[in-house]
Amino acid sequence: MESLADPKTYRDDYSGKQLPGHDTITQKSLFSKSKNYKSLNPSIVYSEVNMFDKTLSRVNNQKRHNVSHSEVKSSTGEELERNHHLELNVSSHSMKKQHRCVVCGKQFVANSYLKIHLRTHTGEKPYRCVVCDKQFVTNSNLKIHLRTHTGKKSYTCISCDKKFMSKSYLNSHVRTHTGEKPYSCLVCNKQFGNNGLLKQHERVHAGEKPHSCVVCGKQFVTNRDLKIHLRIHTGEKPYKCVMCDKQFVTNSNLKTHLRTHTGEKPHTCIACDKKFRSKSHLNRHEKIHTGEKPYNCVVCERKFVTNSYLQDHMRIHTGEKPFSCEVCNKRFRSNSLMKKHEKVHTGEKPYSCTVCGRKFTKNYNLKMHQKIHAV
Repeated sequence: MESLADPKTYRDDYSGKQLPGHDTITQKSLFSKSKNYKSLNPSIVYSEVNMFDKTLSRVNNQKRHNVSHSEVKSSTGEELERNHHLELNVSSHSMKKQHRCVVCGKQFVANSYLKIHLRTHTGEKPYRCVVCDKQFVTNSNLKIHLRTHTGKKSYTCISCDKKFMSKSYLNSHVRTHTGEKPYSCLVCNKQFGNNGLLKQHERVHAGEKPHSCVVCGKQFVTNRDLKIHLRIHTGEKPYKCVMCDKQFVTNSNLKTHLRTHTGEKPHTCIACDKKFRSKSHLNRHEKIHTGEKPYNCVVCERKFVTNSYLQDHMRIHTGEKPFSCEVCNKRFRSNSLMKKHEKVHTGEKPYSCTVCGRKFTKNYNLKMHQKIHAV
């Protein structure tokens, strides 16, 4: 039996022909891309896809119907049933991607997958959380989200007993134990433990930053980065140290801070054996050995080790001072400069001389003082 399920076959065989109940079918009308796909109306996209599906279905059904008349004369009812199950089984194994997106041309095994994909073009999120009104593209994503409200975590890691809300989250976590990174970037070959991280990384190459701050307009690669950034504007610091009550914007910052109490420095430089509290501090230090400064100022061409240093520097040119002291409202270019200033109000002197015990507000001042003992 000839199959018309493949869109390309359908396009090639039936382009320019007129089928019952339809206008003449053209390749352009079915598979042309839209430059403004992000502003497409969902009903328009779905109607075009449904027209393609219904036309394809009618042609396939007619073919099957004609063949059934020729086969029924030579086949018993039992043989027909057996052949039908065989056809279904073969179809399930072949898994042809016969459903094509009319916007970007991507193909899918099932029409239901295509409809979900189309929402990436239309922005449609039809599933809404009844607790917080957050909206989702798929019902499965909504169900996973609801567990953040219920606290339900049904999936447990057999290596460390950590619990997760979904099987996919567990699978991604397990790879932190195995070291497996099955997803590779086609541009730079960097590997990732899950497809979501790969997709985020690909935006770095594409220059895509789809998440914008409504306050200052700054754009971000991920929604998570945007949410963290918004705390700069709101002043929210949801993570508190149980030892000194100091609060932090992110949980990772809290974990790094806790090591100031424990003295733990788990990250070691392979060049000089110097140890660091965080991976980011180690990465920044390693560039001292390599001399690498990959971040360039577009105004004065000065180079920097990290993007955060570059961003702080750019504010010299723009005059922007987004960080404000809560006590005296003095404004600063960077968060680190504000933190140093705040110690003036608190009287905190966290840097102590190991020789004479004198304390200092800044590490730089401590280092200058230690030269006295070195003489």
